Amino acid sequence: MSTLLDKMQWRYAAKKMDASKVVPQEKVDRIVEAARLAPTSSGLQPFEVIVVSNKEIRTQIQAAANNQAQITEGSHLLVFAAWDTYTADRINHHFDFTNAERGGTNEGWENYRQMLLKNYPSRDAQVNFEHAARQTYIGLGASLIAAAFEEVDSTPMEGFDPKSVDEILGLGVKGLRSVALLPLGYRAKGQDWLENLKKIRRPVSEFVTEVK
Repeated sequence: MSTLLDKMQWRYAAKKMDASKVVPQEKVDRIVEAARLAPTSSGLQPFEVIVVSNKEIRTQIQAAANNQAQITEGSHLLVFAAWDTYTADRINHHFDFTNAERGGTNEGWENYRQMLLKNYPSRDAQVNFEHAARQTYIGLGASLIAAAFEEVDSTPMEGFDPKSVDEILGLGVKGLRSVALLPLGYRAKGQDWLENLKKIRRPVSEFVTEVK
């Protein structure tokens, strides 16, 4: 655990990345896998991760993201996109897939399916999207930690026009809406003003309350 915390201490949101360095595919795969393995409400995994290495596409996305340099200076861009709503098909797919993988089902599990089918699809689509987006951030957090563990720099971003990114990547036809961006790359040594600054976090006494 101390190794993981050391890596978390090492990481920061890199502002300047070395465009000549490419993150190895196996590291990218592990960072994405961390998001896939992240916990989500009811295990529905109501989001997808789009891995963009194509430079032209990343340049288009950069223009929709306040021209943040890391999008093209890094070698990969992860786009975290949430379901636009919960549907009966999406819920049933999850339960059917689970039953197939586990080789059966039970009454309690099927009752839980019916409870979700009764409550989720009937809600307002925006309410459902916002719920799915909150689950997406759990996956984003897992990828951030995984990137630190791999000693890959990453910079989480919300400063972009989601509608433009959705259009660039054709997310609407898949029933997805972009929520967050995560460029992956390597810090440009000696060129990033944040690189050598002390990490600042609130002290434990101000951050943690223990209830015993």
